[in-house]
Amino acid sequence: MSTTVRESRLQRRGNNGWAFPDLVVEVAGPLACFTRPELKVERVSYPVMTPSAAVGVLESIFWKPEFRYVITAIEVLKDIQWVSIRRNEVKSVITPAEVAALRRDPRRRYDVEADDRDQRSTVALRDVAYRIRAQIVVKPHANAPEVKYRDQLRRRVERGACFSQPFLGCREFSADFRPPSPELTPIPHSEELGVMLHSIERPAGGGERYRWFRARLENGVMTVPRHPLGDDEVAMPGAPWRADARKR
Repeated sequence: MSTTVRESRLQRRGNNGWAFPDLVVEVAGPLACFTRPELKVERVSYPVMTPSAAVGVLESIFWKPEFRYVITAIEVLKDIQWVSIRRNEVKSVITPAEVAALRRDPRRRYDVEADDRDQRSTVALRDVAYRIRAQIVVKPHANAPEVKYRDQLRRRVERGACFSQPFLGCREFSADFRPPSPELTPIPHSEELGVMLHSIERPAGGGERYRWFRARLENGVMTVPRHPLGDDEVAMPGAPWRADARKR
């Protein structure tokens, strides 16, 4: 079956081609930082949670190699509030070779405070709450139907169970999660958010490939397109230049 015919059938199905309603999880926390890719040294957050951060939250609750999450929308449930933080950060990432050397020689030390620490500013979000809407895409090697994985996620959210502590952009910004609350509604705010990370592809040959989309918050809801922008639609110059969507 050709890609065009498959896409046509999915559109006729309704619900943007998905067979089931969206899975819905609410997350909240006192602090969050979803770093813009063009501002890595002095971190500045997007005003809204990114789809990649939402996937990270869901995978920390429930994940199996037989499926992947696709974010369809993110709703902002609390007013966007900013806070500036200045903190000490490690400048570099320790290599596997250095870890092996430290294990071989107990007298060897990795002193972060001496020469590998720097003060950096972070413009983060405070008192945040989001409603994540997502779908599950089952991979070819899966040995169970999609319904099973959906029910497992729902049960874990209801119990408050997770594989690891979810976080909001930075690992130190922990997140609480819960089933959706009908009394909470998206904020009445609209804003152009610019080019945002849509997803990260990991080819079989190794490495990572970043995919992007034009993000917009409309009455408190950011709808995530099913397909990211093409390579010819995004200009991604090297740092420190920002990522800009090319005009058609």
